[in-house]
Amino acid sequence: MGIIAKGAKCNVTGCNKDGVRSLTTSKVEGTGLSISSGSKKTVLCKDHYKEWKKATKQDREVERARFDRF
Repeated sequence: MGIIAKGAKCNVTGCNKDGVRSLTTSKVEGTGLSISSGSKKTVLCKDHYKEWKKATKQDREVERARFDRF
């Protein structure tokens, strides 16, 4: 059973919504979201996950393209 199934809340400062996704904290730190978690995993609600996806879209496309070449 994962941390989302256990009912974890969003780790963004000031947000108290239910979490829908958990990501590595290092992936979320550079996007401008203020995280109140000091653990390895960060839980994001639907709204903040959408913000994270928009902020990292270019980086994720480049990362996927690197693996698709071979």
